[in-house]
Parts: sequence; structure tokens; C-alpha cells
Amino acid sequence: MDSEAITVEGDLHEAVSVFVKLRPRLFGIAYRVLGSAVEAEDVVQEVWLRWQHTDRTVVVSPVAFLSSATTRLAINVAQSARVRRETYIGPWLPEPIDTSDDPQAGAERAEALELALLLVLEKLPPTERAAYVLREAFDYSYPEIAHILGLSPVNVRKIVSRARKHLTEEQRGSVETAEHRRLLDAFVTAARHGDVASLEALLTPDAVSLSDGNGMRGAARVPVRGRARVANLSTAYPRFWPTVEVQRVDANGRAGILLYRDGRASTFMTVAATHRGIHQVMWVFNPSKIAPLLRSRAQTREAALVTA
Repeated sequence: MDSEAITVEGDLHEAVSVFVKLRPRLFGIAYRVLGSAVEAEDVVQEVWLRWQHTDRTVVVSPVAFLSSATTRLAINVAQSARVRRETYIGPWLPEPIDTSDDPQAGAERAEALELALLLVLEKLPPTERAAYVLREAFDYSYPEIAHILGLSPVNVRKIVSRARKHLTEEQRGSVETAEHRRLLDAFVTAARHGDVASLEALLTPDAVSLSDGNGMRGAARVPVRGRARVANLSTAYPRFWPTVEVQRVDANGRAGILLYRDGRASTFMTVAATHRGIHQVMWVFNPSKIAPLLRSRAQTREAALVTA
């Protein structure tokens, strides 16, 4: 092998090494902006292709280059996804992701990862969403974010501040992880036993239940609001509580459950709660939304077997 070929091979090896190291961060950025694991994976794959064909000798900072490419591509995808989601049948929820192996999903902090917060982020324009994610979850400086988004640092500060204000108005202070798990377990136990009174005691008066089924039979096509209505729906929903197997999972940095029927995962469910109680119940019935969570859990188990 001549020296030129050796140089090319070494350069490609270095490119792969850099990309693999940064991949969790790139996925974390794309996922938070898009709320879709599938779309985020597509973005990361496209960034890898661009990285392969880039003249890397002129790239001063691979982190900056790859973060910029990922963010800009995710914003473009988010703009087109917004149009597609307008035709979605019933409530749209983000795709849950497995965080048992990486509780922060590649970020400096586990910000903007919970399903309830991702759902609120969806209401922000994609650029505003990206600025908030880069600042709050990945701790990028305002000048760095300004370079990525092609804006001035002053504008970025205003955008992030506006996003924080919007999210503060929409969101409520979440309970700690242990309390969240306790509330979820209590909710599932009461629902399985048809204990409406106990469910109502766990719920806030303005509780809402969101069911993501994209038109699937049996999935509520509108949000169900109010303590009594949510409690009654949850005891009959899913209607196969007596024959379903419940499996706890770590998803989006919080406790969730997968419901199995006849050995097949059919539903993902989690809640959002404050010190006042559970204010949001989220059901994901759409099989395509559950699939990425199942794949990542399978990969985690396989990796554990290999290293055991």
C-alpha cells in the first residue's frame, strides 16, 4: 500500500472515530428539535454522509461543524414535519426513546427530554426550539449558537429568553424521579384494578389524557380532560387490562411502561406530574412510534450480553 493510500485510510479512520464519539450528542440535538427518533436518525445519517465528503483539513472544530450541520438539517426537517403533523389523526406525541443506558440522551444535561416538555417545545418555531435546546441541554454559548443559526448573539439571547418564558408558562415544576415513578406505579395499579376513586385522588382537577394512535380504532381522537373523565377512561383504556403484561421502562429520563398483549408490545404510557398530582397522561398506541423504543432496548440488551 503506497503512502497516499495509507494517508487516506488514516484520515477516514479519524473521521469515523470523531463522528462515533460525537454521535450521541448529534442524535440528542436532532431528537429534541424533532421529537422523533426516526427523523433524528435520518438527520444523523445525512450528517455522516456530509462529513465523509467534506474537506476535513479545513475544519477547525469538528464539534462545531457537526453540531451546525445537525441543527440546520433538523430545523429543515422540523419545518416540513409541521405540515405533515397537521394531517395527523388525533393527538400527536413525541416518540419515546430508551434512556436506560444514557439518562441524558447525549446531552450535557437532561433538559428538554421529557415527553411532556418535548410536546410543549413543538409549539415553538423550529429555530427558537433549536436555540433553546442548544443552550439549555447542551450548554452551547450564545456566540456558538449564533454561528450555528446564522443570527447575532443578541438575537439568540432574545430567542432563548422568549422560549424559556413560553415554556415556563406552559410547564409546571415536575416532581423528582422517585416520586414520578411512585405516582406512575400507583396510577397503573389503580387502573388495572378499575379503582376510579384512587385514580381521581392521583389526578389534578385539570388533568388531561392524550392518546396517540393516528386514527387507530379505540384510541381517543381528542384530548380527554377533567379528573373524572381521565380516571374513567384509564380504567377501561386499554380495554385489555386483565390480559395485558406490564413492563417498566426508562424512557426520556423518566419512568414509563410498555403494555404487552400476546407477547407483543402494543402501548407505551407515562405521566407528567407536579406536587399537586398527575396532570397529564400520555398513551402511545401508534406502532411506528413504539418501534424505536423497542429497537433501542433490544440493542442495549444485546450489548450487555456481549460485554457480560
